[in-house]
Amino acid sequence: MSESTNVMLKPRVAKITLNIGVGEGGKRLELAEKVINLLTGLNPVRTLGKIQNRDLKVRKGAPIGCKVTLRNVEKMNQFLKDAFWVRENRIPSWNFDSQGNLSFGIRDYTDFPNQKYDPDIGIFGMDVNVVLERPGHRVSRRRRSKSKVGKSHRVSKLDSIEFFKSEFGISIVEE
Repeated sequence: MSESTNVMLKPRVAKITLNIGVGEGGKRLELAEKVINLLTGLNPVRTLGKIQNRDLKVRKGAPIGCKVTLRNVEKMNQFLKDAFWVRENRIPSWNFDSQGNLSFGIRDYTDFPNQKYDPDIGIFGMDVNVVLERPGHRVSRRRRSKSKVGKSHRVSKLDSIEFFKSEFGISIVEE
């Protein structure tokens, strides 16, 4: 059986994490949560400071941002199409890591289709992280009989680049 016909070797998007780091709690954090809710329709979770940094005025345990994880296939595909459209369907090759995951930033939420600038909200950028895996990767996360995923079944950087080229029609920029 060749690689192209084996469905267990076809990568898929496992999850998308959308993150907005504000650096402080209060009104700006609430507005960032509103932006994530506008884009995804889901309620975000607040992220908390892990260490104290006096220069950045961050305290341990203080809210500094918000994030949401998309796992619904239809929502993930629609969000990725819109996010790639914002990036003009061009992603630098250095945005892919060795495990085949993709991370990129978006400067302004109003660049998304059907989003208008709201002066009450302002401008918020965000980080988008896309996790790619093959079917059967659950063996590394399950509670019973947990085991490692073999090297031949892991998603590589080249596999990930080919997947995004074929599924979403993006072009990879070599920088």
